[in-house]
Amino acid sequence: MSQPTSMPAADFTPEQKRYLEGFIAGAVQRSLPAGIPANTQAAAPSGPDADHLRAQAKTEAAGKKLADQEKWKRAEHPFDAYARFRDQSGKGEYPKPEDNFRWRYHGLFYVAPAQNSYMCRLRIPNGILTHWQFAGVADLADAHGGGYAHATTRANLQVREIAAEHAVPFIEGLADLGLTAKGSGADNIRNVTGSATAGIDPLELLDTRPYAKAWHHHILNDRSLYGLPRKFNVAFDGAGSVATLEDTNDIGFQAVEVLPGADVEPGIWFRLILGGITGHKDLARDTGIVVRPDEAIAVADAIVRVFTETGDRTNRAKARMKYVLDAMGFDAYLALVEAKLGRTLTRLDAAHVAPRPAYDRQAHIGVHPQRQAGLNWIGIVLPVGRMTTDQMRVLASIARECGDGDIRLTVWQNLLISGVPDAKVADALAHIEAIGLSASASSVRAGLVACTGATGCKFAAAHTKEDAEAIALWCEPRIALDVPVNIHLTGCHHSCAQHYIGDIGLIGAKVPVSEEGDTVPGYNLFVGGGYGVDGAIGRELFPLVKAADAPELVRRVLATYRARRSGPDESFQAFAARHDVDALKTLIAETPEGAPGEGTDA
Repeated sequence: MSQPTSMPAADFTPEQKRYLEGFIAGAVQRSLPAGIPANTQAAAPSGPDADHLRAQAKTEAAGKKLADQEKWKRAEHPFDAYARFRDQSGKGEYPKPEDNFRWRYHGLFYVAPAQNSYMCRLRIPNGILTHWQFAGVADLADAHGGGYAHATTRANLQVREIAAEHAVPFIEGLADLGLTAKGSGADNIRNVTGSATAGIDPLELLDTRPYAKAWHHHILNDRSLYGLPRKFNVAFDGAGSVATLEDTNDIGFQAVEVLPGADVEPGIWFRLILGGITGHKDLARDTGIVVRPDEAIAVADAIVRVFTETGDRTNRAKARMKYVLDAMGFDAYLALVEAKLGRTLTRLDAAHVAPRPAYDRQAHIGVHPQRQAGLNWIGIVLPVGRMTTDQMRVLASIARECGDGDIRLTVWQNLLISGVPDAKVADALAHIEAIGLSASASSVRAGLVACTGATGCKFAAAHTKEDAEAIALWCEPRIALDVPVNIHLTGCHHSCAQHYIGDIGLIGAKVPVSEEGDTVPGYNLFVGGGYGVDGAIGRELFPLVKAADAPELVRRVLATYRARRSGPDESFQAFAARHDVDALKTLIAETPEGAPGEGTDA
């Protein structure tokens, strides 16, 4: 009789090994004579969640209390709870707080009381998807959601008004399209952004698509990269015409040209910037490190793993990587990253780096020639990011019939159709206009960004999308601008619309209107923010402005700039920077109230 052969340990999966360890430990305990205790020392964590479990245990060993979300993650990992989620959805039940947190790992946010439904946020690396995927999302939004979608400030899509019983069919429908929402919420690495015109831009130094996609798949296939101390953002900017806002991310990779004469090979590298989180008034800072493009994924991985081990798991308000960098300093943090990598990173004096090409602040709107002769991209205005599903299907058809088949979302809440031959531009524009959209915009509307607001978010103190539209409708016939101006409206401290980097930024606030404590929706208004080479955090100019008064106040701010700037070459940000807050208030107070017909944008 042949002897049974034992299965090599290498044939067991990590999950099977953990199960067997627990089974054997239980068997040992049961085999002990009564009264003899087993070794009660807890086994060291193993498997893909080990680093997170160790970090949690270290926090508790120091006498600190874990945040509730950390306890929920430890009690039941969201990826292990999918069967429960399916069961909940099948019964038409909405989640309690702990499961509302867990289901965000699957991309679903229960957004009550603003809406008694789920919102689903996708993952679209570099913001690019095919025409048939885009049309497929429209079909899913009709079948399971509210019949519309929003383009987001992370070059992504969100679908709202998904009933509980439609949650599973929606996200499984995404998988059928080759799309996913995995890890798009909660304490995970969010949608990876890249240059919107990657591969087609005459100015770009590097096509970001391969790197954004590689990082996307790296995350999806490594469970240990989920369950961080807090959300995490990564962006790749190829120095193209359309800004990626990489300096608002935890990690930013900026394509730069290293000049001859340095200690490293000349050519295109990534400059590494860290710690951006504009809602906490910080832009990412230059580390002085350059990274070979083919090493970017390994470097990003090491940075995230250091954050896993060092991030705050007790205070959600201080849990982003910025606070680790502030506490230990960049040099100490990067030393830990180098230890993870097993090598030193390359430092380079900025004098050896060529200036990056300037952004075109209007390149995301209108018709622009590509680097491929005879082809163009068309930037389409989406009113504060909103599209109906009928519009989405027509846009998909235009991309298929007139373009190269791609839909390119931007961080400016709009989209591009690329690969349009010169001979088909007019046809494409006609079809765009036929569905109530446009490829042209005023200087006000081209840079208008708004988060979901109180209509769909319980944190928001104002209806940002509606108020943004009101500002545009009021200002467009009353103020003529010949330069781009960015106006950002965000509903709460999370700053999803990044109000601090707008030329004009508004953050939702409850405005008192009586001694009894009655309030109305409104805003605190900031000026002078910026990004890239003009990076700056805006200064508060007017607190507690009623939403109803915001359109005229914005018009007066813009009219003051137009009348008082030093010349047509002075940007709004530069104008704001050369006046203190009191001086700006005085100038604005002297500006007369507007009336229709003062002029429109040329």
